[in-house]
Formats: sequence, C-alpha cells, structure tokens
Amino acid sequence: MVSIVVLCSCSEDKVSTDKLLRKTVKISENGTSTTTLYNYNGNEIVSVDGAKKYISYTYTDGLITKIITKDKESQWSVTLDYTYNKAQLVRMHSSEGYVMNYSHKGDGTVSYEKVVLDSQNQETKVFHGILYFENWNLVKDERIFDDSPQGVLSKQKVSFEYDSKNNPFYNILGYAKLLSHNEVISINNNRLAVVERVVIQDDQLTSSANLYQGVFKYDTDDYPVEHVTEASIVNPNYVKTQFFY
Repeated sequence: MVSIVVLCSCSEDKVSTDKLLRKTVKISENGTSTTTLYNYNGNEIVSVDGAKKYISYTYTDGLITKIITKDKESQWSVTLDYTYNKAQLVRMHSSEGYVMNYSHKGDGTVSYEKVVLDSQNQETKVFHGILYFENWNLVKDERIFDDSPQGVLSKQKVSFEYDSKNNPFYNILGYAKLLSHNEVISINNNRLAVVERVVIQDDQLTSSANLYQGVFKYDTDDYPVEHVTEASIVNPNYVKTQFFY
C-alpha cells in the first residue's frame, strides 16, 4: 500500500503575522523626506535612529524602564525613567525636571498628573486628567490645566477614533505600557483625532475645536504601509508616512 500525502494552501486561510516596524519615511509638503530606522533584539526595541534624534531603550523583566533621547546636532539628551507596579506604569520621571504620576482604576481608566520639580524638589502641579480605554485603544484624554492664572479654568479633551487594522508599535514588547505616548500605544491605528479646548474666565466661556484625520493604506496582513494626513498633532509639517517591516 502506498500512502500519498497531499499538501494544499488555501488562499482564503490567512496566517496571523506579528510584524515589527523597521523603517518609516516621512515626506513633507515640499517633497523632502526623512528616514527613521527601528532596531530590535527579538521583540524588544533597542533604538530608534532618526534624522535629528537617536533614541535608546532599556528593559527590565520585559518592561521598558528607561528611554534616552539624544539630539544629534546639539548632543543634548533627555532621560525618561519608568516605574511600574504589577506591570502597570505608575510613574515617569524626566531629567528635564518633571514627573508624570499614574493611577489605574478598576473601571479601566487611568488618572494622571504632571508635576514640576524645582531645585529643592518642591512639586508644582501643571495639569491632571483621565485616560479612557476601549478594546485596548485610547479613546479619550480629558485634562485640566492647574497652572492657569487665578480665576481661570482651562481644560482640554482629545477624542480618538481608530481603524480595525494592526498598529505596528503594539507588537513591541512593553510599548503599550507607555501611557505618555498617547494614541500610538493602542492596538489599532488612529485615523481621527478631535482636540477641544475650553477656557472659562469671569463667567465667559471661550472654546475651540480642531480635527485631525488621515487615510491609511494597508498590506495583505492588515498593517499600514502608508498614512496620508493634512496635519498631525505631533508634527504638522509631515503629510505622508510610509511604513516598512
């Protein structure tokens, strides 16, 4: 008796692929481009090498505990130290003299505050707020500015909407814990952000709203290969980002 084993590949069967971002190319309105390279050890990020900045990462037990950003031109560097409690971020200390404190609630929200340290380590609160998450995506950030002038209430709300595709940063070990990285830590890709600001003074209310949206193109594994936007919260000069894995 002869046994014949037939192996077939069905096109409708999709294999799940966890990709890591290796390179981004950002192209501005005037056509100039900048390239950023991402380097890893397994799925731990080691460094991000950009045109103007070099960023290095340090891990402890699978969590990112230090990020050093160095300006290539001035050689000025900023160090961020991260502290966790049961794998949840509770504190970020910056060498620039400020601290971010985080408190994780039972309903899935995260309260936070930013305090500035003076030369005697006295704390002054700059702002405080709440982060809201749904399905592993940061969907809302509400903030009140504590350093507003006497008699002035200043607050901000940022709302995010997402696609249903894969955010390449989410596959980086420990990256989703970095609450200071805003919507980039989410499992999907941010396609729309609305920034609302309100100032109340002497019973007079002033408000404004800005909308930031973009369009993604994806590969066959549902990872973005291009993001085109008219403006970005991070850098309004860039209009297109290309992703390489």
